[in-house]
Amino acid sequence: MKTIDLSTATVRDLNQALHAQAIDNEWRVTHSNGKHNLAVGVNQAVSIDIEGHAGYYCAGMNQQASITVHGNVGVGCAENMMSGSVRVKGSASQAAGATAHGGLLVIEGDAGARCGISMKGIDIVVGGSIGHMSCFMGQAGRLVVCGDAGDALGDSLYETHIYVKGTVESLGSDCVEKEMRSEHLQELQELLDRAGFAHQAADFKRYGSARQLYNFKVDNASAY
Repeated sequence: MKTIDLSTATVRDLNQALHAQAIDNEWRVTHSNGKHNLAVGVNQAVSIDIEGHAGYYCAGMNQQASITVHGNVGVGCAENMMSGSVRVKGSASQAAGATAHGGLLVIEGDAGARCGISMKGIDIVVGGSIGHMSCFMGQAGRLVVCGDAGDALGDSLYETHIYVKGTVESLGSDCVEKEMRSEHLQELQELLDRAGFAHQAADFKRYGSARQLYNFKVDNASAY
């Protein structure tokens, strides 16, 4: 296992080493101390453990790597992730998983506002609750919330599947509760199992797009 100590090395040292590496499959990052842009742009099938809190855009643009943060993360964790997995042992600030195309993001605590904003294929599983405007303009992928959801969930939603176990403060424009069919129970249970959460899919509700805002309609002008 390769260890990089950020009390002596810089964030650039860390990211350059991760991008250039061809030998070490396991990495350990110590003294992260909330630094920004940790482990961004990794495109290797490696395992990275960040021992401490991380700041903005941790694990952004991840491809292939399995990254675990043993603490909390700031804005935009796993932003634009393409593949691989990111696990946050604590909670996440706003815009977790924003615009991400693939991979799995697991947040064991809570996530702030705009979780999964404009998500394009990522799977996000949150062990706690999420803030307002989450999954705004969500295009594809699955968002699973084991706690509660804040105001305007799924506003202007496209085809992301949203599952919430707790209460939803309000639904955004064009987001509606939908029937939970057998195929949804199956995909949700598989996601919960992958994330390591001991919840039952039958306890969740499903939300999705009413598909009324796909094209402009003058009768809906007030909703845009």
